[in-house]
This record gives sequence, structure tokens and C-alpha cells, in this order.
Amino acid sequence: MIPTLIRAFEASAAIAPFKAAKFSDTSASSKIATAGANTDPVVGVTGSLAAATGDMADVILSGIGLVTAGGAITAGAMLTVDASGNAIVATPTAGVFMSFIGRALEPAAAGDVFSVLVIPAAFYRGT
Repeated sequence: MIPTLIRAFEASAAIAPFKAAKFSDTSASSKIATAGANTDPVVGVTGSLAAATGDMADVILSGIGLVTAGGAITAGAMLTVDASGNAIVATPTAGVFMSFIGRALEPAAAGDVFSVLVIPAAFYRGT
């Protein structure tokens, strides 16, 4: 990993290492949880340590981080998140808001922990 910006956030639920993290209650706090949908407000990826509810978890907000693959990944692919907080290839669909984790820096298979350029962003593809 070559993180550029790391910040610790309180975990609102247990969170595993190398997962996409989201803000869990954006109107009341900056606590985080594992992202579970491509529409979640992704903030970054967790570091190498797990966190229990109420613990502080390091989140890589930008730079090169590691994330778990949820399927086949090709180098250079833009990534979003699956239901388990794993990275999957983003395929924007008309009329759907989608959050991005960043760009894959190497190919990976499901279950692999691989390098990603962390660039949290959102995309909306109109009809």
C-alpha cells in the first residue's frame, strides 16, 4: 500500500480489513460501516486491521490501497462495491446513481486482495 491520505473513523458496525467503507449515517455522524451496494456513499477502503463496533478504523481516502475482489477484475477497470464490501467492475446503468471506489492497478480473481488507486467518486448516467 502507498496511501496518501488515511483517516480514522469510528465503526458503527464491525468492519473487516480490505473492504470498501461507507458513511453509515450521513445526517447524524461520520461513523463508517462496510459498503454493501454500488449506491452507498463510499469514502475509501479499510486498512489491514479489522475494527469492532465503536472502535476506530483506518480508512484510506486516497492513494494506493488494497481491497478484496468480489469477482474477476482487469487492470485499469473502474470499481464499485458488491453486497459484501468487495470491489467489482463498475458497469454504469442508465438512470442509476453509482459510487466508485477507484481504479484497479492489477488484475484479480474473486477473493484476491489487490491494489487499487483509491478515488472515491459518484456517477449518474442519464437515460
